[in-house]
Amino acid sequence: MKTLLISLTLSLAAAGVAHADAVDALRDFARDVKSGKANFTQTVTAPDGKRKKVSSGSFEFERPNRFRFVYAKPFEQTIVADGSKVWIYDADLNQASSRKLADALGATPAAVLAGQNLERDFTLKALASDGGLDWVQASPKAAESTIQSLKLGFKGRDLAAMEIVDGFGQRSRLDFSAIQANVAVPADRFQFKLPAGADLIEQ
Repeated sequence: MKTLLISLTLSLAAAGVAHADAVDALRDFARDVKSGKANFTQTVTAPDGKRKKVSSGSFEFERPNRFRFVYAKPFEQTIVADGSKVWIYDADLNQASSRKLADALGATPAAVLAGQNLERDFTLKALASDGGLDWVQASPKAAESTIQSLKLGFKGRDLAAMEIVDGFGQRSRLDFSAIQANVAVPADRFQFKLPAGADLIEQ
């Protein structure tokens, strides 16, 4: 019994260290990673848990508040933030929309990845390790946030995944690969140019 209790205590202590490390990893990421790029696969699951939609693309960012998501499959869509505005372009519709960054960013996943005020916007809490990743919950402090929950998974010190549940109960998971931290990203990657003939809706 004594051996079992010792083993259990050591296991719990080790888990506590791992969880604390995951929170520290997120803080380090927000503080030390000033720019980067990665590929991603996004799986969106309907609230009933049955219907799923998978897409993939690439992601680039530079703090503060500049990022570019490019969805390549199955439909082409580009989301660009230039530091003052966010632009969303749908290639199939040849239509773009824009809104002020302050109105769009807030306590969103993009704010974690490319913002500069992590703990002003989110409350951080360590979660149990799962699927080979150490997880952190980032709860929005803003009452009007459009997301229910946001979790980030780290493999060591590297960001590997993100899970978001929106206000309708839809779950999105992004798995990152080919991550490059603190690499130079050309400034024009965060500038949006309206394609010829495209409609623009400004909000």
